[in-house]
Amino acid sequence: MFSKRIEKLSPSLTIAISQKARDLKASGRDVLAFSAGEPDFDTPEIIKEEAIKAINEGFTKYTAVAGIPELLEAIKIKLKRDNGLDYSTDEIIVSNGAKQSLYNIMACLIEKDDEVIIPAPYWVTYPELVKYHDGVPVSIHTTEETNFKITPEMLKNTITPKTKMLILTSPSNPTGAVYSKEELSALAEVLKNTDIWVVSDEMYEKLIYEGEFCATASINEDMLQRTITVNGLSKSHAMTGWRFGYLATKNKDLVKAMTKLQSQMTSNINSITQKAAIPALLGKADNDVEMMRKEFKKRRDFVYEQFNKIPGLSAAKPQGAFYIYVNHKEIMEESMAFALTLLEEKGVAVVPGIGFGSEGYFRFSFATDIDTIKAGIERITEFVKGLND
Repeated sequence: MFSKRIEKLSPSLTIAISQKARDLKASGRDVLAFSAGEPDFDTPEIIKEEAIKAINEGFTKYTAVAGIPELLEAIKIKLKRDNGLDYSTDEIIVSNGAKQSLYNIMACLIEKDDEVIIPAPYWVTYPELVKYHDGVPVSIHTTEETNFKITPEMLKNTITPKTKMLILTSPSNPTGAVYSKEELSALAEVLKNTDIWVVSDEMYEKLIYEGEFCATASINEDMLQRTITVNGLSKSHAMTGWRFGYLATKNKDLVKAMTKLQSQMTSNINSITQKAAIPALLGKADNDVEMMRKEFKKRRDFVYEQFNKIPGLSAAKPQGAFYIYVNHKEIMEESMAFALTLLEEKGVAVVPGIGFGSEGYFRFSFATDIDTIKAGIERITEFVKGLND
């Protein structure tokens, strides 16, 4: 009845767990959800004001598919200011969130049996989009020993004649791992003299707690030419519902192909969102972003300390994003069983590691207030104590 393509697509586990938590809450259960990757802060006022202004001025019509000129110019300025990257506006396209940017990439580049290297743990959507476009996701499994990052040796040993693409995420969802400039440079050496594309998901760029962020495309000219940078404002500016994402690539023909595809799918993104994104990209909400980053850092420090106090649990310290990836292998191997039992017995929603391609872990989002976090960790502590008894 349905296409083979849609049949091989798996639903998002993060969304599935979040929905189950909402269903339990609707039935009267006291549920604390740490499953969604969504800041608990409101969108900064200057961004909302720009959206209201766009509505009042009647900016509610179709726009150019890739984005209005002043928005593309703002992205160009942002990439130069923050990342030292020079792009022209015809090397940028705006889409309905990073998910559509990633979909456009796969649809335009991946053919049957092309291999896409994806370090695990990974964001749940990456392998699904590869499979949907008849490609083959190839995981490189990482652990705490490598700080959840791949090494040059791991990458070199995974590349085959069928390798078409490498997906890198820094800071990482779900682990919070951040690649340093030196680490990215070492990976770049492995990719030299290959035709492998690099997709660099930099959505959590502004949420760094140690060290500095380094854009993958900024490593050298070779990496600039092969890298497709994907970014947006959902996490940094608390704009998840606005659906704003963009990508930049030096391959103008690729942008033309994506624009052609998007013109037949969604056309332009919401016109009001486009106007609202401009002040954010130009740094006019940077004080709000820094306020959020500082608060997330406080929460990061708290959850890291607390989870490592619980017998049977352990966690590496996330350098960025707003997740901590907790190892529960000592008390239970299967992450789905752990997450579902925790939700049923204690009303705490976390995402099982199996959804991120690694067993024996759960992702806990600290993008919520500290009192809720404390209550959640107390319940998890009780739950684990019950398993240990």
